[in-house]
Amino acid sequence: METDIHFYFDPVCPFAWMTSKWVRLVQSQRRYTVDWRFISLRQVNADVDYDAHFPPEYEAGHTAGLRLLRVLDQTRQEHGREMVGTLYATLGTQIFDSAPPARADRTEDGLDLRGTAAFLGPLLDQVGLPRTLLEALDDDSRDFAIRAETDEALALTGKDVGTPIIHFQPPQGTAFFGPVISRLPDPDDAVRLWDHVVGLAGFPGFAELKKSRSPFGSSYPT
Repeated sequence: METDIHFYFDPVCPFAWMTSKWVRLVQSQRRYTVDWRFISLRQVNADVDYDAHFPPEYEAGHTAGLRLLRVLDQTRQEHGREMVGTLYATLGTQIFDSAPPARADRTEDGLDLRGTAAFLGPLLDQVGLPRTLLEALDDDSRDFAIRAETDEALALTGKDVGTPIIHFQPPQGTAFFGPVISRLPDPDDAVRLWDHVVGLAGFPGFAELKKSRSPFGSSYPT
């Protein structure tokens, strides 16, 4: 599939969500084609001691992200790649842009609510997808495909990154982690700022530009 951008995301990552909204702003003005692809933070951190390295809610949050990716993988298989972007937009809006955010809720057995049928079912209804897709939440056989795509993303940038990862003009174009932003640019600024990012990332000697991500707050699992 020829496309302008491969956008690798985990649906519970706030940084990926904010950048995805920026990408959609640019896409509406530049008519980029975007293939929404998967990177699982739970798989990236598979060998990490969560208790030692992360706040208490992170493991449950990352696990919820993997469960949602299973459904997105099934969606792609049964309903096409474009529907992945549609469902991701609906998930992100509910998780991050609703009030109150749905990131702190737990079921009685401790599951992050975002990885449950109770959370996802109404969102599938909203985009016209069948609830039979909910069966994929517990289908760990899908983790092999998600792992392959996660490895694909990390091969582009190195393993010391998170989400999102963006690959321009694949397979030969530049790829990078981010850009991580704490607020969405105005529509009039979106393309101008994007062009600066792409230009900088395209320089072979560029490696990193970073400062604190504190505007997101400490409650977002990354």
